[in-house]
Amino acid sequence: MGLTLGAIVFNVPDTTSASAFWSQALGYTQQAGNHDFLIPPAGASTRLHLDSSDRTHLDLWVSADTTVAAEVARMEGLGARLVEDWTYPEDADFTVMEAPDGILFCLIET
Repeated sequence: MGLTLGAIVFNVPDTTSASAFWSQALGYTQQAGNHDFLIPPAGASTRLHLDSSDRTHLDLWVSADTTVAAEVARMEGLGARLVEDWTYPEDADFTVMEAPDGILFCLIET
């Protein structure tokens, strides 16, 4: 295969604060000399999920060594907020949050 997914690009109002939030939330490193590019930790991979009825967002899978509740608290500590008015299906395995830059993301129980 000649192509690989190199990056997911978000349009944000302030790249400095968005870079600080997303690098801390995901454990990514800001590229030297350009905080607009965030480098994943070694061995990390990113999936691309296509959905015709959903808005652009990140699905963040919660690892087995923590809980969704712990990650919600950690994200809130970084400035994110729970999206209170979201309509969840009965069997929802996700929690919708909003980053300080306005980007929605889901914490997924794995």
